[in-house]
Amino acid sequence: MDVVELINKYGFPIVAAGGMGYFIYYVWGWVTTDIKPVLSEANKVLIDLIDRIRMLDNDLIRLNQKINIVLMLREKYEMRSTLKSLDKQYPIQDQDRSASVPDSAQSTSDNIPEAVPQKKK
Repeated sequence: MDVVELINKYGFPIVAAGGMGYFIYYVWGWVTTDIKPVLSEANKVLIDLIDRIRMLDNDLIRLNQKINIVLMLREKYEMRSTLKSLDKQYPIQDQDRSASVPDSAQSTSDNIPEAVPQKKK
């Protein structure tokens, strides 16, 4: 039968409703057979990518912490080397106290604590 005969026999609204029903059935079948498996596969890939991004983020956090520790240790090492170079430039000389203190005051000067402790070689 031709579409024109169907419209003459049943009327346009009935034929249009039947055509629309067939169109909806066709789209539903196409979505469930072709699109749904592709979407589920894409969903799995997306979940895997999110997991990988989280792992990379955790790795970056750990690496950042390690770099911060290395920089902190380098700063401490540089401070120590600077202090050592200053000690070499300006050495603290130990003075013989007995030579500068008279014999009569020797016993009393031993009981007085030093204000600034001196470095011994």
